[in-house]
Parts: sequence; structure tokens; C-alpha cells
Amino acid sequence: MKRLRFAFPLALALAGATAASAGAAQSSAAAGHLYVNDNTAGVNTIAAFDRHADGTLTPVAGSPFATGGGGTGKGIGSQGALQVSPDGKYLLAVDAGSGQISVLRIKPDGGLGGVGGGTVSSGGNEPVSVAIHGSLVYVANAGEGANNYTGFTLNSGGHLTPLAGSTITLPKGSNPGEVLFNGTGTNLVGARINTSLIDSFAVGADGRLTAAPSSPFAAQGPGPFGSEFRPTDPSQLFVSNAHGGSGAGTVSAFNVTGDGTLSSIGSSPFADKETAPCWVEITHDGSFLFTVNTGSNSISRYRIATDGSLELLGSTPFNAEHVGAEDARLGPGGGTLWVVETGARSVAGFSVAGGSLSELASSPTPLPTGSAPFGIVVD
Repeated sequence: MKRLRFAFPLALALAGATAASAGAAQSSAAAGHLYVNDNTAGVNTIAAFDRHADGTLTPVAGSPFATGGGGTGKGIGSQGALQVSPDGKYLLAVDAGSGQISVLRIKPDGGLGGVGGGTVSSGGNEPVSVAIHGSLVYVANAGEGANNYTGFTLNSGGHLTPLAGSTITLPKGSNPGEVLFNGTGTNLVGARINTSLIDSFAVGADGRLTAAPSSPFAAQGPGPFGSEFRPTDPSQLFVSNAHGGSGAGTVSAFNVTGDGTLSSIGSSPFADKETAPCWVEITHDGSFLFTVNTGSNSISRYRIATDGSLELLGSTPFNAEHVGAEDARLGPGGGTLWVVETGARSVAGFSVAGGSLSELASSPTPLPTGSAPFGIVVD
């Protein structure tokens, strides 16, 4: 009988322990995934992570995943080296070392799988940036020889097909750092870093590009780099100017008409007061802009007015020094900003509260040995 006296409390305790364990498992379950283009020499790979509610990242089983192309093993300054298709089924990655674009299937657990014929020529040398809207894809090729923007179509099976007559050839040495669609897919822009010019196009119904009457446009500072259209207004474009010198970076704001013509907003360009602002990300509600200052190891924070004018709120330093911060991407809910630390081979995470940032306690998370990372996406 004495044993029976303890049986019920013991059962309750076991049930409580089971519930607590289930609760812990649920709290640690992945809230989504994060991917980084490792740009590894030889066989290029993608690092894949589970994102957890507390901001921690844990590698997906099997990570890193081979793309099918090759990386350079060296740092590349560009924005948008990795993208997710609008339906969330596929990951598009530039393989800068082999002059290719790879498409990988995203599995339910966050792992990546190959697509038959999923790696194709980029239409040039050293692709550095890829943009996608619907089934239309454009790539910026920045390697030796003539640089270009080249178009493709992506079908429901994840296969890329070159779009005949889509290539826009640029002068040798232009070094395009990004290619980017606006939110409606009616305009596309590209920034020529070396020659400080901005290409702007209207996108036709057939996917081909028509240059704006005065394109390319002179940038408002040396080294136009990262670009972003405002999520809530596809006619407003923001471009960082990275090569102004120590403490002299700026961010430009433009209105973009239907034919791609750019016109300056307010007193643009707007002072950054930091060095080498390169990568740009805007909050999903269009209220705040963040630019990653690679040269001064910080992130500048701006408030965006209705007309697109910028108000500098300040800058937030990285916890570690000399991380070589590059591409940045907000999580789907907008509560976390993730940044590739190329020099440190890691990913940093910052909590976002309006226009304020604070680095997470779990940050940074290391990337694979041998990576020269650029490009990040979050789902």
C-alpha cells in the first residue's frame, strides 16, 4: 500500500516533466531558415541554418550544401548574391568562380536539394548579383572583359532558361555590384561601382529591358554600391555611396518614373558620417533604412520621410572588431536584422525595434571553414 501512496504523485511528476520537455522542444523548434552563399573555392556551397525564436542559429542537417558550381574563395563586394523564388520553393545562387547560376530546391526541413539541370551559365564572367520577380531573373556579371546584365526565365520545375535578346553589355571595368527589381517588377536598376554610374531600365512585358532616356545616371557620390527600393513605394530608390573616404559615406534617395528616369529627392545625398556604407536594407513597413558601414564596423540607422528624405538617427557598432560586414537581410517578421561578417566568416544578428538595433547575445554564429561569404536570405 505504501507504494500506491507514491504512485500518483510520481505520475504527476513524470507528466509534468514530459510537458516541460515538450514545451522546451517547441520553444527550440525552427521558426524559419537562413542561408548564406559561402563562395568556397572549387565546389561552392550554401550554409543553411534553422532560425529559432530566441535568435539562435543552428546548422541544418547536411549543411553546407553544394550548389553545382564553383566559388572564388575570395571576398566579393556585391549585394544580392543569393535569392529565394517568390513561391519559396527555390534558392538561386551566383557561382562567381565558375561563371554560373545554380538553382536549389528548398526542402521542408530547410535542407537543399539539386534540381536537374539546375546550374547554368550566367552569360558572362564572375556573376555577383541575382534579382528575381515572378519568373523573371536577371544577373549582374562583373568579371574580366565586358560586364553585363543578362536575363533568364525560371519555370515551375526550377529550370533557368536564357532570355534571348536580354543581355545589356557594359563597358569593361564597370564592376556592377548589384541588380535589383522594384516591388512591381516594372523597373530594374544596377550600380556600376568602379565608374560611379547607375543603370536604370523599364521592364517590358516580354522581360526585356529598355534603358531610361538618360541612363546611365551619374551617382551622387563615388562608388554607388547597395540599392533598395522602398517596400511601400516602388517609385523610391535608395543607393549607398561607399567610396567617399573616411567618415564621408552617404546614401542617395531617388524618385523613379515608369520609364526608369531618376530624379533626386530633397537634399540627397544624405550624410552617413561613417566609412564605406555598402549594403542597404529597409524595414518592411518602409519606415527605416539601415546601411552596413564596412569600413567603420557599424550600421547606420535612418528614418524615411513620406517623400523619401532621410534623417540620420545614429549608428550601432558590431560587438566584435574588424568583422568585414557585408550583405544584410531582415527576417520575415522584421524583428531581426542578419548581417554577413565576411572578414570573420560569421553571421551577426541584431534585434530591431523601430529604428534601433542591438546585437543579440547569441551573435555571431560561425560559417564553414574556407568560406568567403557573400549574399544572405532569410525565410
